[in-house]
Amino acid sequence: MNNLEEKLWEYIDGRCTLDEQVAISALIAGDESVRLKYNQLLNFSQELSAMEIDEPPMAFTYNVMEAIRAEEARKPLTASINKRIIMGIAAFFVLTIFALLVYVAAGIHWSSVTLTSQIPSVSKLPEPNSFITRPVIMGFLFFDVVLGLFLIDTYLRRKKSTKQL
Repeated sequence: MNNLEEKLWEYIDGRCTLDEQVAISALIAGDESVRLKYNQLLNFSQELSAMEIDEPPMAFTYNVMEAIRAEEARKPLTASINKRIIMGIAAFFVLTIFALLVYVAAGIHWSSVTLTSQIPSVSKLPEPNSFITRPVIMGFLFFDVVLGLFLIDTYLRRKKSTKQL
């Protein structure tokens, strides 16, 4: 747009100062080409103001959101699992078990092992009274009580959240 059209639009919209209104009205009265341009812009402004603005239906937003939700529901959830990580974890456990077997095999006195039905004295099991003491039992019971309270709390919270839904 040129400067004259901008001034005419401001005059039509009523956004110009009083001095500018006087100057533009004098320009419209004095120049035929400006008057034609003013009439053209005024008619266009009246046509625009007479038009009704299209409004979307009441459920437009709901329909759009449902379409998006349905489109996303069609896509299957895919979780990419890095096979190298799985293989690394498996290799760690295999190596740990192998190292444990090597350590056990190295600790056995192979010369004293006999293939009889008697258990050799080398592989005698320890007495349970040597490691099951009062502090161990109290620690075990304390752990069980705390774990039981945690499970009861989880159950009650889940039950409370299902009631609220």
